[in-house]
Amino acid sequence: MNTAIIIGATSGIGREVAVRLVEGGWKVGITGRRTGALEAFRSQYGADKVFISTMDVTRDDSVQALDTLLDQTGAPNLFFYASGVGYQNRELNLEKEIRTVRTNCEGMVRMVDHFIGYVRSHEYAYANQAHVAVITSVAGVAALGTAPAYSATKRMQSTYLSALAQLSRMEHIPVRFTDIRPGFVATDILNPDKHYPMLMSKEKATDHIMKALRRKKRVYTFDWRFRVATFFWRLIPRGIWERITWIKN
Repeated sequence: MNTAIIIGATSGIGREVAVRLVEGGWKVGITGRRTGALEAFRSQYGADKVFISTMDVTRDDSVQALDTLLDQTGAPNLFFYASGVGYQNRELNLEKEIRTVRTNCEGMVRMVDHFIGYVRSHEYAYANQAHVAVITSVAGVAALGTAPAYSATKRMQSTYLSALAQLSRMEHIPVRFTDIRPGFVATDILNPDKHYPMLMSKEKATDHIMKALRRKKRVYTFDWRFRVATFFWRLIPRGIWERITWIKN
């Protein structure tokens, strides 16, 4: 039976991916800050298929919570990091900016690095590599003035995964990486009072994510409209990009 650990599975994309996997016959270990939501998921799908661990990825003790979960699930095939926050923050509210950095950067580094240490000390092989996938964003491709910390942290996540992919080859660590870059997805992270272009449902977004996981894509941007958009974003000189002030979302 395939096994997955999903960090941030109490809502949004993380929960949708957990549903798809467990309904597909996987054993899943799920984490999040809301114990009640974790217990409800386990009750729905069964304690023989779902293992839970309450954690806050910004806390040092989250690695102990992850170890507890790994002891229950055994060595997972997939380690999926979906935990994340983000805000439109033109006012530069410091609490929001710092929370975004801590969750998206500090939390991801803490969890992913700890799991790579786990891979190093367990019996993985290149024929059966561990698969680490992280939800980043198309926002990491270009800086968005409406969401400074969010776009910066998503760029950091993508760069960090690229560095880890190189490091894994240097150190012969049997792990592969997938950088999943969605556009706007209808989750709680978005302001419900705003209109977002090319908005996608959680269900449709999860279709794309499952495809990326099955194919073990190194980088996957969805959908095709955002692939086209990000291609042209990269072509815009920085001096021109920074003078674009009409962006509302």
